[in-house]
Amino acid sequence: MQDQIDKLPKLAKDKHNENKSFFKKLRKKPPKQLDYLMQELHEEEFERTDCLECANCCKTTGPLFTDKDIDRIAKHFKLKPHKFIETYLRIDEDNDYVLKSVPCVFLGTDNYCSIYDVRPKACREFPHTDRKKFHQISNLTLKNIEICPAAFNIVENMKKRISN
Repeated sequence: MQDQIDKLPKLAKDKHNENKSFFKKLRKKPPKQLDYLMQELHEEEFERTDCLECANCCKTTGPLFTDKDIDRIAKHFKLKPHKFIETYLRIDEDNDYVLKSVPCVFLGTDNYCSIYDVRPKACREFPHTDRKKFHQISNLTLKNIEICPAAFNIVENMKKRISN
């Protein structure tokens, strides 16, 4: 798995222009059954892919924390929300709450998340490849395929299925 993760940035870079062009066409005229196709591709990929073998998302990027996330996680730690923010988060250039540093402080050496049951919405939904109106998040997907082998594979399979 580590070999695949190490090769991913170059693979994603090599496919970037092709993917960008593909997503541009997809936004203009998404297939009627795109959401169903994405759900199917997502499920097929995650039958083969075990996130615990990778956790590259947790090691290289941090999620956005919504107010609901902050309240839920702070409660889990028996902290006031402002104390949780002060301890773990910062405000980024888009004025969103994000982790102070990566890798994620809640990621264990075994790739398990210590707050898995109360993790942020962004973590629960990552890599967002089964999201409704998938064609609207192409910029996010272009970023995610650089760090998530599953997202990369899903996009490659999607291109094959849609172009046929």
